[in-house]
Amino acid sequence: MKRKLDVQQLKVGMFVSELDRPWRETPFVFQGFEIISEDEIRQLQRYCQYVYIETAETYRTPPPRTPAEKAAAEETVRHKKAERDLFIKIESHPLLKPAYHDVTSLEEEIKVVREIHRETQDLIRGIMEDVRLGKPINSAGTKKIVNEMAESIIRNPDALTCFTQLKKKDEYTAQHSMRVCILALSFGRHLGLEAHELNLLGLGALLHDIGKMKVPNEIINKPGPLNDYEFALMKSHVPRGVEILENTSGIPRPSIEVARCHHERYSGSGYIHGLKGDQIGLFGMIGGIVDCYDAVSSDRAYHSGMSAHAALRKMYEWRNRDFHPGLMEQFIQCMGIYPIGSVVELNTGEVGVVVTMNRMRRLKPRVALVLQADYYPVPCATTVDLMDYKSRNGQPCEIERVLEPGVYGINPVQFLPVTAAT
Repeated sequence: MKRKLDVQQLKVGMFVSELDRPWRETPFVFQGFEIISEDEIRQLQRYCQYVYIETAETYRTPPPRTPAEKAAAEETVRHKKAERDLFIKIESHPLLKPAYHDVTSLEEEIKVVREIHRETQDLIRGIMEDVRLGKPINSAGTKKIVNEMAESIIRNPDALTCFTQLKKKDEYTAQHSMRVCILALSFGRHLGLEAHELNLLGLGALLHDIGKMKVPNEIINKPGPLNDYEFALMKSHVPRGVEILENTSGIPRPSIEVARCHHERYSGSGYIHGLKGDQIGLFGMIGGIVDCYDAVSSDRAYHSGMSAHAALRKMYEWRNRDFHPGLMEQFIQCMGIYPIGSVVELNTGEVGVVVTMNRMRRLKPRVALVLQADYYPVPCATTVDLMDYKSRNGQPCEIERVLEPGVYGINPVQFLPVTAAT
């Protein structure tokens, strides 16, 4: 429950969910955060007269702490503040010399990728069925389709990225594999990988979960938590998948590393081998990031997916523990603070869906308008570029906040150029 509170009454531990002004006018990047220091309280007091907080028992004044507990808490505050400051730095300073530049528009590239997406969908379903039956993987066909996807990503990554919004819970494993491939290729492009490296990365990403075909469906689709025995079976998809790929002609070792290492974690807490830091390797670390991102932002049998914006925020908190910190920062740059498919509210009160990124000005994407300021539907399909779009009084239009998936009954897919494929 939200409660309006004068900024002079704020305390460390309170969760600020709303300000008395647009978030973009403050140094706070995320829309909603827990106060972790007196310095943040002073910042809020400089910018606001009042805020809205989420009321809960956890936000009451904590009991007195021992000197050791106080020192540990202060260290946590310093660490979290450094993370938050660094996030601002990440978003404010994109790559200075991108290796690739868009050579097609979203509209031009969509015409090409519709067929690529359909072919990939058919291919991965066929591969998974073959693996279930003990048949060999069509490595030549897989390489061909991955090469086509990589070429499209190089031309303009936004078209295939739009297709990552197509999600059916009952086809999670196949669609997840396609989405992870698209995300890995897009991330690899952002990092400046050469074309042959993108092909190796994309091949491994498309096949990273192939070992799940040897795990019982009732384990994969169980709606509740797994017990120890079930979790051991689930984890076995990694070595099973590696074995399948190693026994398949034409699958290069760097591609296999994506399957081998996509559940390893930077701190050494992952599986199967408990690899740590750079032991995981670049392809393994990329695989782990994009696999996790798609998993937490998708509906599963046992949980509802969070928004892409919230997923990036959560994964940023997991950097150093789960993910290479520099790569995690670059992934946020790659996806943008407002990823494609995000439902956003503008400072005009209008609500829309982000349809394509602006790789030079990441806070100024193109947005398909869905609702007017009075929350009535926009009468006709309208996509605006926030670099040029103005309010009625001539002021620049900007994104005020990100809304949760499903708000106002909005299905983002209906406003992306992929509907013909659904």
